[in-house]
Amino acid sequence: MNARTTQRTATLRGRWLLLARVAWVALTAMVIGLHVAGIPYSYARQTGNLNFGRFTPEQLQAFENLGLTPEFHAAYTVAVPVFTMLVFTVVATVIFWRRSEDQMALFGAFVLVVFGGAALTSETPHALAAAHPALWFPVRLLDYLGQVSFCILFYVFPNGRFVPRWTRWLAIAVALLWVPDIFFPGSALDLLGGPLFLVLLGSLVVAQVYRYLWVSNPAERQQTKWVVSGVAVALVGFATLLILANFVLSPEPLGPLTEMVAETCVYGLITLIPLSIGVAILRSGLYEIDIIINRTLVYGPLTAMLVAFYFGGIVLLQRVFVALTGEKSTLAVVASTLLIAALFSPLRRRIQSFIDRRFYRSKYDARKTLEAFSATLRDETDLVALGDNLVGVVRETMQPAHVSLWLRPETSSKGKQGE
Repeated sequence: MNARTTQRTATLRGRWLLLARVAWVALTAMVIGLHVAGIPYSYARQTGNLNFGRFTPEQLQAFENLGLTPEFHAAYTVAVPVFTMLVFTVVATVIFWRRSEDQMALFGAFVLVVFGGAALTSETPHALAAAHPALWFPVRLLDYLGQVSFCILFYVFPNGRFVPRWTRWLAIAVALLWVPDIFFPGSALDLLGGPLFLVLLGSLVVAQVYRYLWVSNPAERQQTKWVVSGVAVALVGFATLLILANFVLSPEPLGPLTEMVAETCVYGLITLIPLSIGVAILRSGLYEIDIIINRTLVYGPLTAMLVAFYFGGIVLLQRVFVALTGEKSTLAVVASTLLIAALFSPLRRRIQSFIDRRFYRSKYDARKTLEAFSATLRDETDLVALGDNLVGVVRETMQPAHVSLWLRPETSSKGKQGE
């Protein structure tokens, strides 16, 4: 069988389908129930751990001027992960409702429930387990299933098969490595806290790249693009927030309002993961992911460069004004703003051209070929040469299996009209 024409994922029927549906509904109800029951305990833990002494008086005053209280801060800290769990669950439910007979879709719905409801947002269930030790093992087990299943998802997505084949051994290794990390954290067997975790993440990337280049058909490639794009944006955004918090804002402690905004941004980025998986499974062919990726590659660096130019220009010009006049001036802000306005269009065009040459070479070459043909079309008078050029352009840009040009012969009506 050709590797690029892979078969569709297996489907469930009869009693197995009914059993899988019942198990998924029970699992989802358990995850939601643990969160609902754990909200009061998580809120009590947050209010008990409030340490507003780490904030400056100015930060606290600004927080209170907005009508906000420490209790609101605690409630918001609890509500954001719970809302994120609901996003994961809603997307999983839609997938389950539409495609529960498809094994890969059902596994994706399972991953979203346990990963988003028990692994990423484990604060609320863990607070419940701390108050009721009998729930310690179920909560930890769901956390374990969420971590392991999310890794396995990248080994088998989108057709449900382990590709390359050696990834099935990696899946077993992942299942073993997460045991001490979840059930015996801090022990000598807990190895995922170091470089091994980066190796694990690298294996997920390698598996998806190999599958994309050598195995996936066009439809599966579209699905891979959706999932990888969502996860990549979430990781890059999270890394950007860490850099801002540790290197840009680190000289001063973050205020309570800033912490709430940062938490919202983090969980907002996390919600891109279930949304991208949901679109990949249900509607990957409906939206042009290549356009989204292209715009992200262009406007991401463009925004970062403009922000750097803006603040760098302000700092530089303020120093110039201080050196010349002895005081700061608002003209620095005005000049930096005008500079950004002037740089936007040329900088965007340069970045777009660079992205097209590096990542969309075939489309870039096709555009250049069409532009050259358009220039030739205005001056060409020889019909035979024009036909040859047209065939060459179609062959180079569209790359069909076969191309030919047929010209309608002159009819006798012209002759009759001329008589």
